[in-house]
Amino acid sequence: MTSSMPRNEELFDRARQLMPGGVNSPVRAFGSVGGTPRFMVSAKGAYLTDADGADYVDLICSWGPALLGHAHPEVIAAVHAAVDRGLSFGASTPDEANLAAIVKERVPAAERVRMVSTGTEATMTAIRLARGFTGRNLVIKFAGCYHGHLDGLLAAAGSGLATLALPGSAGVTAATAAETLVLPYNDLDAVEAAFAKHGDSIAAVITEAAPANMGVVTPGEGFNAGLSRITREHGALLILDEVLTGFRTGYSGYWGLTGGAADAAEPWTPDLLTFGKVIGGGMPTAALGGRAEVMDYLAPLGPVYQAGTLSGNPVAMAAGVATLTHATPEVYSFVNARSLELSAALSSALDAAGVDHSIQRAGNLFSVAFGTGARGVHNYDDAQGQEVFRYAPFFHSMLDSGVYLPPSVFEAWFLSAAHDDAAMNRIFDALPAAAKAAAAVKA
Repeated sequence: MTSSMPRNEELFDRARQLMPGGVNSPVRAFGSVGGTPRFMVSAKGAYLTDADGADYVDLICSWGPALLGHAHPEVIAAVHAAVDRGLSFGASTPDEANLAAIVKERVPAAERVRMVSTGTEATMTAIRLARGFTGRNLVIKFAGCYHGHLDGLLAAAGSGLATLALPGSAGVTAATAAETLVLPYNDLDAVEAAFAKHGDSIAAVITEAAPANMGVVTPGEGFNAGLSRITREHGALLILDEVLTGFRTGYSGYWGLTGGAADAAEPWTPDLLTFGKVIGGGMPTAALGGRAEVMDYLAPLGPVYQAGTLSGNPVAMAAGVATLTHATPEVYSFVNARSLELSAALSSALDAAGVDHSIQRAGNLFSVAFGTGARGVHNYDDAQGQEVFRYAPFFHSMLDSGVYLPPSVFEAWFLSAAHDDAAMNRIFDALPAAAKAAAAVKA
């Protein structure tokens, strides 16, 4: 007997028998928006196709990596060529240095680069390196900033924790949590006070270059530069997490838009940076980079150990080299323009439906926060205080119209170089009904 159940539902039912929650990353479970997750079977350009054959304009772009669009022919060709040479060698390959050279050219602050496999591994290594270099234990992070699922940085993290309304994670010991000081974002006075009290014990401050895991939050004017100044004065390190923003918000990431020579008032340079997502072009690769004297504390030159069998995997390196090679200034100009068009159309539709909101921006990344029109969102408390209940009906209205949004209000929207007029028009056409759905729902 043939089942009449949609294929997506069948797949989700099966997945829940085999995997916790039926997913391998919590936000995919549609927990905050409800309904059945879509199981995607293919992607091309600006579109995803699910197991039932429905296609969607994609505004997640694999959470960033698909900057050029899905299945970009040059990236696919590079990956196929690498696969033909072998999947993994357990030895060094030329493309590791080729990708490192591209990173260094784009981000001069990355004087040395170490390839790893995930963004979490990059930030974990950066924290260990900062502690090893300074001989100190404490780390400052900001509420709402997400730096991967390493134990010490899950307190008051954004992303999936915000989506699931969790304050942290079970399994993190009190001793580990005590080595992290959690401060409100965009509050330099709080940072100054923490250093006044604990300065000799603070190894590093870690921050997202521009937070995008509690929704997008724009760093206040001078905030990142102030962090650089304060850490430098106290002999601590500044770790700039660009796992999400790096090579996505601009040619040199968010630091390239706002740091170094771009900030004429107060030029600043992080000591360490972490990269992920776009750097691998859709393959599981990440990296950390920074000042040579700090990076050279990593083994085999220094006493801080880090290793990985699949670090610098040749297929992932090929995807990264091809993606960054074709991510030209023209690509960023196009994506920036599309982002402005879409965020303006979104705001217009919500205004027409009488839905109070703010649009939060960081380069070409943006998100919507409901019920925050008067104040905007500047920190985690602001993000959590929004009218979250409006997002689920908005999300499902867009989904029914063939537009795939992040399944959480606490995530950024992503566009790509493949979002042509036809893709954009589908999104524009879907917005008025979705705005009305958001307006109609009651708390």
